[in-house]
Amino acid sequence: MAGRSLKPIPKPDLADFKVGVDNAIFSVDTAQNRLLVLLVMRQEDPFLNQWSLPGTLVRQGESLEQAAYRILAEKIRVKNLYLEQLYTFGNPGRDPREAPDSYGVRYLSVSYFALVRFEEAELIADGVSGIAWYPVQQVPQLAFDHNQILAYGYRRLRNKLEYSPVAFDVLPEVFTLSDLYQLYTTVLGENFADYSNFRARLLKLGFLCDTGVKVSRGAGRPASLYRFDAEAFAPLKDKPLVFI
Repeated sequence: MAGRSLKPIPKPDLADFKVGVDNAIFSVDTAQNRLLVLLVMRQEDPFLNQWSLPGTLVRQGESLEQAAYRILAEKIRVKNLYLEQLYTFGNPGRDPREAPDSYGVRYLSVSYFALVRFEEAELIADGVSGIAWYPVQQVPQLAFDHNQILAYGYRRLRNKLEYSPVAFDVLPEVFTLSDLYQLYTTVLGENFADYSNFRARLLKLGFLCDTGVKVSRGAGRPASLYRFDAEAFAPLKDKPLVFI
């Protein structure tokens, strides 16, 4: 109708966010062929006495990555590790503290995933009554949306092993091809690839350097020790590769 004024559509209030970091810390137990994830027992509400991924709210003046490394340093001692930002989880209602009477505060989780070797990772239990490695396939119901974060991290880890040298960040400086193959089978399953084909493919890529040293383990033939050659890998870094 002519001359009729339109009322402005009211804009919703902007959300007030708190930002946390949650780490899916995986370890590879090649001795027992298990992929494990680190869980901690929550010591406060919400989800008191329930297992969760290690997490924290980001402190003033702290970057997201610094918060992720802080959580790692508070829970485990380890020399070799791989850490990568995973995903941001921020659906409304993912945290019970987002109640209507909480002044609209929303809780975001910027998640990271880490990979360490089980043999090298020493748990730090100072001030923590519940901290444990759980087989990925036996994880209970976790606090918040941490089962979803864990599932996302597990998929990313499997994908990273297929096209990137992430495994060499957690292996010792020198290793046998059997060591490398065992790490892959622990994460991807026994039937991911035949050892002979795996060995041939990795050597053909040209970034594994034979040290000329052999090591004897058990009654089998001595095995050659290899080293990851970062310089040889550099030209391939941005090219599509398939490691397996």
